[in-house]
Amino acid sequence: MQKNWQDPRYWTQWLVQMESVVNTPGEAHIAEQLYQALKEWPYFQEHPEYLWLHPTGEAAITRYNVVALVRAEAPTKETTMLVGHLDTVGVDDYGQLKALATQPEALRESMKQLEQVPEEVKAHLHDPDWMFGRGSVDMKSGVAANLAVLYHFCEHPEERTGNLLLVAECDEEDSSNGILAAVPFINKLAERENLEITAAINSDTVMARYPGDPHRYIYLGTVGKLLPSFYVSGKETHVGQVFDGFDPNLILSELTRELDYNPELCDELAGEITPPPVSLKQTDLKPYYDVQTPLAGFAYYNFLVHSWSPKQVIDKLKEKATAAFQRAIESYTARYQTYCERVGQQPTEIKLQPRVYTYGEYLQALLSIHGESLAYALNRHAETLMQDTSLDIRWHCCRMVEELHRWDPDKDPVCILFYSSLYSPRVALSDDNPRDRRLKEAVEHAVEAIQPKYGNPIEIRQFFPYISDMSFVSLSDDQSGIEGFTANMPAWGNRHHVPFDEIRKLNVPIVNIGPYGFDAHKKWERVEITYSLDIVPELMKQTIAHLWRNK
Repeated sequence: MQKNWQDPRYWTQWLVQMESVVNTPGEAHIAEQLYQALKEWPYFQEHPEYLWLHPTGEAAITRYNVVALVRAEAPTKETTMLVGHLDTVGVDDYGQLKALATQPEALRESMKQLEQVPEEVKAHLHDPDWMFGRGSVDMKSGVAANLAVLYHFCEHPEERTGNLLLVAECDEEDSSNGILAAVPFINKLAERENLEITAAINSDTVMARYPGDPHRYIYLGTVGKLLPSFYVSGKETHVGQVFDGFDPNLILSELTRELDYNPELCDELAGEITPPPVSLKQTDLKPYYDVQTPLAGFAYYNFLVHSWSPKQVIDKLKEKATAAFQRAIESYTARYQTYCERVGQQPTEIKLQPRVYTYGEYLQALLSIHGESLAYALNRHAETLMQDTSLDIRWHCCRMVEELHRWDPDKDPVCILFYSSLYSPRVALSDDNPRDRRLKEAVEHAVEAIQPKYGNPIEIRQFFPYISDMSFVSLSDDQSGIEGFTANMPAWGNRHHVPFDEIRKLNVPIVNIGPYGFDAHKKWERVEITYSLDIVPELMKQTIAHLWRNK
């Protein structure tokens, strides 16, 4: 492939042809190759000190972020950051075409021969304006646009009235370890190089919002994501004496009925509404079959936010869990009484009451009883759990709560609410913030300038609706809101940590101007070339130029 550093088509093909599945050696390889490619640019031949292959520092895997700085001609602090990830999801979904997943043209020709192809996909297979392949839309074409824009400003110093910082990070698709490692590095870099990073552009995939949607979207911030989780302990019994116990699955079932698809738990801001929560896991904790009812159960739910903080979410869910617990008791009591009537037995009084705690409340209550012996035991238990590399963070958190529950002298049924995965913070631009307003105006200017060159409407919306690394360059939550997460995350401080202080220090407003396509994370993944590789880079350049003109 002939090098053409200013062409995003070249970069897209170049990046897609390197398999870079998250948590595999391919992540390190693609970063190393990109670093070597950038070293060939005339700008970095002259300024090699402005190019970095930055290791994430993880013990379990070696991988890197690529960071590049292009300075303004005249000294200035004003800096705009371009953000995009190099990793992809896996390729097993391609089945018999797996070996072609990173070869766009060969993949297209082979897909044409398949018997069962959706009609809309079939049309795109025969349209040269579409490129297929893993990472084509999510998001190597976005990184390609970033690279083409960076090269443009390298080659046009007269337009360089601000500094441009490229961050091409690893591991967005799993745990965002790439950007989480990059943020402290960027903060130190900004201090050392006397930079003020005032705006950022992410270039993640943009998709249709509904069938037949003609729009291409730009987003002024991003949705937040939480994983509220519940440990429920009941009272075990032999199945021949069911009313001598209390099944935790009854509480979990009522809890799912309370939360699943509940529009009361949709968060609205700026006229945009999140999808409601949905169950991702519900199970008891029995490891094997026997005729004893389960002692405990575990459930977690996807929860998206636009304005609510982790503290607000956990407060709302504590109310919902209490209501679900009460309904479970009422159902149990009514059925017990009906059973007693049928068998001619005098019912005894049911004395169950809802016991619902957040993890932070429960921990403090038990520490007040057991003190340092409990703290020591929990730390030892966390160390033991971390030795099991097969245990994902959700189960790690569940097992931590299970251990904490062992120390509860009250053996009545209880529900403990906690978070068991990474919090991806919501980011919302505010008209009350001058930097936010400036970035928003720059995007509006870019759309106004570029829209006449493209047939489909380009619409600006508030919240990018998918999880992305946009969440980790700015914080809309205050300290109390963040503490609602950290105080209720059992893995916090041992297995799990997010540098919220560093994120708040960076605190850069960010928008998403990304490639358009379909079926990200699926075998039909494809990107529309004209919008993604012609229009998107122009939107970026216009946005950047407007920012620099209005410092």
